[in-house]
Amino acid sequence: MTTGYAFPDLTHLFAPRSMAVIGASEKEHSIGNHAMKNIMEFSDFKGKLYPVNPKQDNVMGLTCFPDVASLPEPVDVILVVIPAKFVREAVEQAGEMGVKFAVILTSGFSEADDWGRAEEAKLVEISQRTGIRIYGPNCPGLVNFNMPLGMSFSPAYRNDIAPGSIALATQGGGLGRNMVQHKDRGVGFTNWASTGNECDLQVADFIHHMAGDPEVKVIGCLIEGFKDGPRFAAACLRAAEMGKPVVGLKVGRSEYGAKAAASHTASITGSAEVNATVFRDLGVIEVDDLDELVDVAQLLARKLPTGDEKIAIFASSGGAASLCADNVGTGGLELATFTPETTQRLADGLPDYAAIGNPVDTTSISISHPDAYRDALLATATDANVGLVLAPLPMDYGNYSVINGESLIAVQAQTDVPIVPIWMSERQGDGYHTLAEGGLTPMRSLRNMRKALRRWIDYGSWLASRDASWRPAVIDAGAGAVDTLTRTLTEIEGKRELAAAGIPAAAPELATTAREAEEIAARMGGPLAMKIVSGQITHKSDAGGVKLNVDVDNSGVIHSEIIANVKSKHPDATLDGVLIEPMAPHGGVEAFVGVARDPVFGHVMTFGLGGIYVEMFQDVTRTMLPVTKAKALQMVNQLKSAKLLTGYRGQPPRDLDALAGLVVKVSDYVAAQSDRVEELDINPVWVGAEGEGVMALDAVIVVKA
Repeated sequence: MTTGYAFPDLTHLFAPRSMAVIGASEKEHSIGNHAMKNIMEFSDFKGKLYPVNPKQDNVMGLTCFPDVASLPEPVDVILVVIPAKFVREAVEQAGEMGVKFAVILTSGFSEADDWGRAEEAKLVEISQRTGIRIYGPNCPGLVNFNMPLGMSFSPAYRNDIAPGSIALATQGGGLGRNMVQHKDRGVGFTNWASTGNECDLQVADFIHHMAGDPEVKVIGCLIEGFKDGPRFAAACLRAAEMGKPVVGLKVGRSEYGAKAAASHTASITGSAEVNATVFRDLGVIEVDDLDELVDVAQLLARKLPTGDEKIAIFASSGGAASLCADNVGTGGLELATFTPETTQRLADGLPDYAAIGNPVDTTSISISHPDAYRDALLATATDANVGLVLAPLPMDYGNYSVINGESLIAVQAQTDVPIVPIWMSERQGDGYHTLAEGGLTPMRSLRNMRKALRRWIDYGSWLASRDASWRPAVIDAGAGAVDTLTRTLTEIEGKRELAAAGIPAAAPELATTAREAEEIAARMGGPLAMKIVSGQITHKSDAGGVKLNVDVDNSGVIHSEIIANVKSKHPDATLDGVLIEPMAPHGGVEAFVGVARDPVFGHVMTFGLGGIYVEMFQDVTRTMLPVTKAKALQMVNQLKSAKLLTGYRGQPPRDLDALAGLVVKVSDYVAAQSDRVEELDINPVWVGAEGEGVMALDAVIVVKA
């Protein structure tokens, strides 16, 4: 078992053996009528179906029951399409008789007003008391495309059925249906869960279910906010274990988007930086838009990448080939070098004026000699060095586009190397539809291709480097409440805690008077660092409370100067004295290690250059806890400024082994005290050359009071 969570078995929600439609109706164009039609006319549901409506004796030829309590058996699913004021009674009756699931399409609950919020809370109580699981309310329904079965009132459902291997779990109904309608370019879906208010079942539950569904190859998710961060992490970890890539689009990454998402869902939108960190750590491929989500998902459904794929470009337009090559280069992708055998096959089959390197430009033979075009494509796609073939198609060329599309489909059937057409024209003629119907899913621009291909290959790299034993601490520890009652440890207290945890830290002493400062300085020897100690002052330098490279003979004077500086800027602050410690050796590089508690995903570590540079350049990397040594070294290498630590222009490499060890010990320290530590900043961490070690020179630790 991956997690400590008891994820529900949703088998009979997606494939019920019996159903009841609460609010079924004969009235044309009514919600209840659409719901019945979608099941009876446009689905292949072979189980028992019971209409429920006290005002009708039968609906669409089926005997109608006055209420849920009158049903002859406890069905697997009730589909609820009645006004909000009647929903609670229907769900209560269903729960008491042993119904497994309630799919509540009705709106007017927590998204609406105080009455709706109170009513939704009562639905949760019914679920917890009786065991009935609730999907929704305020949702467009649940669709199993491979059956098919549409538990929905949408009149669009009948036109959206496209069986496939991509599953969707979304918090947005309209945006979810937007992705479903990519069926028109050949994308197929196993099922679609759009979870609405998530008063009970949430996106995480559906990701977990989809991870175990043998018909699912890829999971796409659209997130507006997180009901339960640890649960989401556990579900995504399960998907990774099952080899099911998750492609995620998070709404609310900007301040504007976050406000809009908050008005649409009661979930916590969260910090964009933290959300992106969680996605990356869990292997969730974060995308920027709906079409990108579908592009990436369909690529993954066709083939899982290794991360080492080299690209071939195959075109019949020199301009399209060159522009495509530009996009490959700007995307950081790599063109393949053809083997001599492939080059010879292309030379034998194409005219002298064709380009037979990579990119390949067949010129007009795509019109005059379609067989030669097809043979050249097969030679390209089966080259030993080629991991994917791009086929940019700049214009609709009538029936010739159909013939070329058929060639792409025919060659794809002979290799597992993906052939990816890019349909660049605004005219979607028969050639476009030929490709879509053949399962090649034309991408709509070179820009879209570049982004999708970059995500695809990066996922292969993540797979290759993934530590299958790593498990986010938040799954077991929970996120924890961000406590408003906190206190900041003094630097001396903080460094003592760090030292006790095995984290290299200076051993400071406290001088309450100038005389004590002189005595301590004489004992330590110089040069010295002297810093104000006060639980009310975090930014000591800004208050004039830090002096570096102090001579032993000046220690008493500097002590008095620091006290005077701080009192002038913070007259009401309580000053404990002045910390004195030896200066770190010259020649080190300063790094920064911080940990803060996110309200959704718990403690997250931030690493970067230290001193003033962490704020100036914002060049940082983040990760969830726990941090392994390999992950710590990975964080170093992800910095844009990594060369300052690894060695640059005559500067020696730093002691990365010791730095990684410090990062791991910080992670272990916070994990061991996860209920107590709210925030930790070690800035700077002095990093010596190889073999010289590291030292925490300043530490701010915030704990629960």
